[in-house]
Amino acid sequence: MNDMKITAQNTFVAYHEFLRIGSTQLKNRILKSIADKIESNRKTLIEANNKDLRAGEKAGLTSAFLDRLALNEKRIQGMIQACHDIVMLADPVGQIFDMVVRPQGFKVGRMRVPIGVIGIIYEARPNVTIEAATLCLKSGNGVILRGGSHAFHSNMALVALLQEALKDNDVNPHLISYVDSKDRAAVEAMLIQDEYIHLIIPRGGEGLIRSVVEKSRIPVLKHYKGVCHVYIHEQADPDMAVKIALNAKVQRPAVCNSAETLLIDETVAKHLLPGLVAEYQKKGVEIRGCEQTRSLIPSVKTASEEDYYAEFLDLILAVKIVRNIDDAITHINKYGSAHTDAIITENLHAANQFLNNVDSASVMINASTRLSDGGLYGLGAEIGISTDKLHARGPMGLEGLTTYKWIVMGEGHIRE
Repeated sequence: MNDMKITAQNTFVAYHEFLRIGSTQLKNRILKSIADKIESNRKTLIEANNKDLRAGEKAGLTSAFLDRLALNEKRIQGMIQACHDIVMLADPVGQIFDMVVRPQGFKVGRMRVPIGVIGIIYEARPNVTIEAATLCLKSGNGVILRGGSHAFHSNMALVALLQEALKDNDVNPHLISYVDSKDRAAVEAMLIQDEYIHLIIPRGGEGLIRSVVEKSRIPVLKHYKGVCHVYIHEQADPDMAVKIALNAKVQRPAVCNSAETLLIDETVAKHLLPGLVAEYQKKGVEIRGCEQTRSLIPSVKTASEEDYYAEFLDLILAVKIVRNIDDAITHINKYGSAHTDAIITENLHAANQFLNNVDSASVMINASTRLSDGGLYGLGAEIGISTDKLHARGPMGLEGLTTYKWIVMGEGHIRE
C-alpha cells in the first residue's frame, strides 16, 4: 500500500508541475517523440508481446483473449497513427466557451481544465497503454496505468518508451506512471488514494468493473459490458442488412462494440433469417435462437433468458424474432447495456423512433455497431466508452478528460 501511495503522490506532483508548463507545443513534441520511439522499437515491442502470448497460450487463454493481447505490426502502426492523430486535434485545455454578458455588464463563461490524476485499470489490450497515456497527456492530466498481468511484458516495454519521451522533453516521467505489481491488492490500494487520484476509469470485463466500483473511494467512469444489438426492421434493405449484421458480429467479436444479439421483424424473418444464419455459420458463429427462430432453423441452439443479457465476446450470437419496432426497442432497453445499438431500415419514421427511444450511448442507423469507436468518431483515440450519463457518455476522447471552471470578467463590478 505504501508503494501505491508513493506512486500516486509522485504522479500528483508531476501533474501540478505539468499544469504550469504543459503548453500545446510541448504536448505535441512529446506525442511525436512517443510515435518515433514506438516506430524505432517495433522489434523490441513484438519480442515483449511474444513473451506474453507464449505465457497466455501456456495458461490456456482463449483465442479471443489472445487476440486482444496481441501486438502485431498493424496494431503497432495503429498506436503510432493515434499519436499523430492526437497531435492534430485541438488542445481542449484553456478553451473558453458559453461566454455571455450578464445584464449587469460583466461576462461569465467556462474554461476547460484537466481533471487531474486519472487511474486507468485495464485488462488484456496493451495498445490501451498508449491510447490512455497519450490522451491524458494531451488533455493535461497525469495518469497511473495498471494493465492486466497477462500483458505485463508488453506494457512495461511501452511504459518505458512513454517515460523516455517525457524525459527527453524535460518533463517529470512520473506524469505517466505504471503499477508494476501483479498483485490484485495493488489495485485495491490504488482505489483508496482519493487524496491524489481524481478519477478511475476501468476497462475490461464486467467482473473487474463491478469490483472497482464496489471498492473505490474515487469517482469511477465505466461501462459494465457491451450488450450491443442489431435490429433488422421490416423495411430494411436485405443486402445492407446482411452486410451490417455480419460485420457487427464477426469483424472482431472479442470487443465491446461487437453485436451480441440480432433482432429481426417477424414479417421479414422467414425469407431473410435462414440465409443470414447460414452466412454466420460459415464464419463459425454459434447461433442461439428463440422458439420462432428454431421453428425456421431447427439446427440452432435454444437461447436462454440469460443469453439475451450476455456479453459473449466470442463467435456466439443470440437471435430473437420480434413483432415490430416497439417490441425491438422494449427488448433493447430491457436486456441491453446502454452501449451501442443499431437499426437497419429504409423507413425514416422508424429510424427516428429508434433514435429517440433507444436509451444507449451510441445509436446507429444503417451502420455497424463496430463503428462505435473514438478514433472513428474523430476523437483521435479513446480512453474508453462510458455508459454513464453524467460528465461523459459514449467514446471518451480529449474533452471527456477535462472538466471546467467558471470564469467571470468584470470592469470593477461589485454586488449591490
